[in-house]
Amino acid sequence: MRTIASDRLLLRPWREEDADFLLDLESRWEVVRFLGAQPTLMNSREDALASITRRRAIDHPIHGIWAITTATGGRLVGNLLLKPIPLSAGGSAGGPSDVEIGWHLHPDVWGHGYATEAAAAVLDDAFDRGLVRVIAVTNPDNRASQAVCRRLGMTHLGRTTRYYDTTNELFEKLAG
Repeated sequence: MRTIASDRLLLRPWREEDADFLLDLESRWEVVRFLGAQPTLMNSREDALASITRRRAIDHPIHGIWAITTATGGRLVGNLLLKPIPLSAGGSAGGPSDVEIGWHLHPDVWGHGYATEAAAAVLDDAFDRGLVRVIAVTNPDNRASQAVCRRLGMTHLGRTTRYYDTTNELFEKLAG
């Protein structure tokens, strides 16, 4: 998987030595509370290592799950994904999968613009590689992620139950 750079950040593949950071990140309720229909806390270093293995298994020219680090110093600050999004149970089959972008960052760096900057860099890279549409889904109460979507120039399409078997706010961005 490739590395993507922005002015202040470097998005790189996850490494085994990132396990302690990932465990710290995803064992915090304030970080995971809006992830999926039934958010769960990460409980062990073994869980973190298994999650890193799954993140690294994505072998695709556009999709990926990146560790977000600062460009100077390499401090880990969060996670960014660009991947096909699973439909809710009973969703229509067939056709190309929608591709979602998502992020979660450590509370120590909230408010620094890192989510917007990291997502913008990945969107630019994906559109340069031929992707034509990306969506984001947010919990209706996740105002911070909705603000990031708007800063990215994503269009709010309203509420949907199409993904993750829960109600989400749906945003999209088209190439060009």
